[in-house]
Amino acid sequence: MAAAGYYAGFCRVGWRPSFQLVRHGSKAVTRHFKPMHFMRQKLMEVTEYIPPKPLIAPECMPRVKVAEEEHGFVKFMRRQVEQTLLENNMIAVCQYNYAPGGEIVLMRHRLRKHNIHAKFFPNEIIRTVLMESRYKNLLPLFVGRTLLLVSPETRVQEMLKVLKSIPQIVLLGGCVDNTLVSREGFANYAKLSSLVTTQGEVVGALSLLPSQTSTILQRGPLHLTSLLDQYVKQQTGDGAEAKAGGDA
Repeated sequence: MAAAGYYAGFCRVGWRPSFQLVRHGSKAVTRHFKPMHFMRQKLMEVTEYIPPKPLIAPECMPRVKVAEEEHGFVKFMRRQVEQTLLENNMIAVCQYNYAPGGEIVLMRHRLRKHNIHAKFFPNEIIRTVLMESRYKNLLPLFVGRTLLLVSPETRVQEMLKVLKSIPQIVLLGGCVDNTLVSREGFANYAKLSSLVTTQGEVVGALSLLPSQTSTILQRGPLHLTSLLDQYVKQQTGDGAEAKAGGDA
């Protein structure tokens, strides 16, 4: 009885032994691959859907080009080119051959003194912008490595002086005052006098005529007065001779 009571107290409700033996048996697998029956395979082959052939072969159909979205950097460069063409009055296209970096830096510094800036753009981007602008005739100049020299003012003479010191950069052509010019056109434009000098010559030519107006207006009365004086002298001389002849 004592042993039974001890066992009953030991195996109280809710108690679990610290060590249990659990049997893990193999699970029954019911999904095995079964090959399709031969008759069913034949039925599937016979009832398979065969789409009709198109009347026009796909090779003969026109290809539809998918519009590719431009990269953000390409859009930025396009805006830079458009802004450069709109804001500058002088645009010169030059062929850029190999030259030491120090000479290029010195050239840009000299040009910047005259408010002339050097711009490097890829030819592909420049061509796409020029095709949609009024500078379409400049397209043949953008072959190989090109360089743009731009300025809001027409500083042609200063630009040619700087380019003479760097033979690696060859001037091809450009646009000045909304007029397309060649290399010879830039040289002829540089020989022209400046705008201030031309304006002074025009003002001097226009002021010369008003200054001569009074002289021109007084020329007729003065000539008439001299003729009248001469006539009076002749009449006086003829009268004096006639009087001397009558006295004799």
